[in-house]
Amino acid sequence: MELHWYGLSCFRLTERGKATVVTDPYDESVGFPPLKVKADIVTVSHEAPGHSNLKAVKGNPRAITRPGEYEIGDVFVTAIRMEPKAKKGKAARPNTLHVFDYDGLTVAHLGDLAYVPTQSQIEKLGTVNIALVPAGGGQALSAPKAAEVISMIEPSIVVPMHYKTGKEEISLGTVSRFLSEMGAAKSEPLRSLKVRKSNLTEDTQVVVLAPVS
Repeated sequence: MELHWYGLSCFRLTERGKATVVTDPYDESVGFPPLKVKADIVTVSHEAPGHSNLKAVKGNPRAITRPGEYEIGDVFVTAIRMEPKAKKGKAARPNTLHVFDYDGLTVAHLGDLAYVPTQSQIEKLGTVNIALVPAGGGQALSAPKAAEVISMIEPSIVVPMHYKTGKEEISLGTVSRFLSEMGAAKSEPLRSLKVRKSNLTEDTQVVVLAPVS
């Protein structure tokens, strides 16, 4: 399978013979140019300009906006709602995580996760081969918390998302702090990530992607 990152939490997941997935499509208010992407499935972690611009995704995709289990185009999707306890005077902000299963190769998109889940919540994800984790702070995980979540999930590959690349209008940190927390060396971002289940390793590898321009 192959992953492309469009910035913030928006990815395109493709695999020959299976449905194409787009996650958390954003609108122009976040500072990026209009999305030009087509898919069979589009997922939304929560309602916000940077995560729920369904009309930007062409191809008449099936939209998954609620928790549940879905099978579309030979891709199994599990949508899991995670909601922290409300703080005094503030309502809890819901967030939906999505796990995509491509014949046993699993990708977990953590959406706009803003807190470290409990172990029992993590276990709902099942075995995760590739984790897409917010790492730039803002209203989502800070770099240290993102690294803590990854240590609980123990994926083979982690791809950071939702961090500052220079175009965003929202306030976010860069990916450098997350790489430091993970003990990963800086490297040239990849244009895409191609993965086969047979190539996965036991040790967690950090892969940084360059946004599709």
